Amino acid sequence: MIDTILENFLTRQQELGMALAESSDILDLQPLDGPPARHYRARFRCRGMVRTRDGKVAVANHFEVGIRFLADYLRRANTFEVLTWISPREIFHPNIHDRAPYLCLGKLRAGTPLVDILYGIFEIVSYHKMTVSEEDALNHDACAWARRNQHLFPVDRRPLKRRTARPHSAPSER
Repeated sequence: MIDTILENFLTRQQELGMALAESSDILDLQPLDGPPARHYRARFRCRGMVRTRDGKVAVANHFEVGIRFLADYLRRANTFEVLTWISPREIFHPNIHDRAPYLCLGKLRAGTPLVDILYGIFEIVSYHKMTVSEEDALNHDACAWARRNQHLFPVDRRPLKRRTARPHSAPSER
């Protein structure tokens, strides 16, 4: 049985998500099935932090996340079912688990639009958004480090979406 409400929702999300990717120098969004797509790979070419093999915290500029919409997404959403951290495994952020593919955007409402999810991921990767409470953190070391280094954030200040140029009106002659 086809859920036409979900199908229409997914179609619109794909349209809006692809439009955002088209207007971004940072985001590449790849539908992995469909149409309409239920699974995506989102690639962000922005500055974020990783922990190197020697334990230092360094800047990286390529991050990938899997996004999936389950059949009951319009009724319930669980961040850990919707989002999967793909790479780099060395990501260093309080909201991203350091040993498992978990990423937390906070409480995800059922039917949260794809574009909102993409903005949320970008805000986390670029340290616009983070938890500074170790009780809520998925990575306690990154949380402690972030609290000590808040002066560095955000690490990427560019907007996810390019600003559109506004046409200039010619001065009126009087």
